[in-house]
Amino acid sequence: MKKLLLIVDAQFDFIDGSLPVQGADVAMERLADMMGGLAEGAYDDVVLTADFHPWNHVSFGNPWPVHCVAHSHGAAIWPSVLTAAYRLCPHAVVLTKGTLRTREEYSILKNSVSRRRLIPLLDNADRIDVCGIAGDVCVLDTLKDLVAAGYKKKLHVLTDYCPSLDGGQALRKYLKEIVKS
Repeated sequence: MKKLLLIVDAQFDFIDGSLPVQGADVAMERLADMMGGLAEGAYDDVVLTADFHPWNHVSFGNPWPVHCVAHSHGAAIWPSVLTAAYRLCPHAVVLTKGTLRTREEYSILKNSVSRRRLIPLLDNADRIDVCGIAGDVCVLDTLKDLVAAGYKKKLHVLTDYCPSLDGGQALRKYLKEIVKS
């Protein structure tokens, strides 16, 4: 079975920066520990997504504060997660989104460049494990796009590693809905 681990936006600004999600630090350290306990090759591919906004991005101020500005500390991947990802899968990749000033891209699939790189990996996987920050925003939107793209049967959400602004309500509700459909 070919497995892909998709880690959404494990970035400084969402953990202890300008847009922190409660419990994200603990969840990301637990994710890194979980990955560290796996043998290299447990996942065939590991993909990390990252908001990578221009300094004047459309979302700044409405609805979000300035966050994950390209090449800033806040846009960097949380070190323990990044290190664990590369140890687990030496060819892990980081794909960016939200790179255009006038367009919000909560899901990595909304970024055309990243989508082209990601689709072959998704197609190759028998199982896609998804986790990251925030469960009710970027993780949720990514899941919706993955389901719409036909990957529903491959998806497995690692909810223990999906801290949310709403305490996980929206993610839990969506997961119940897609199980029924």
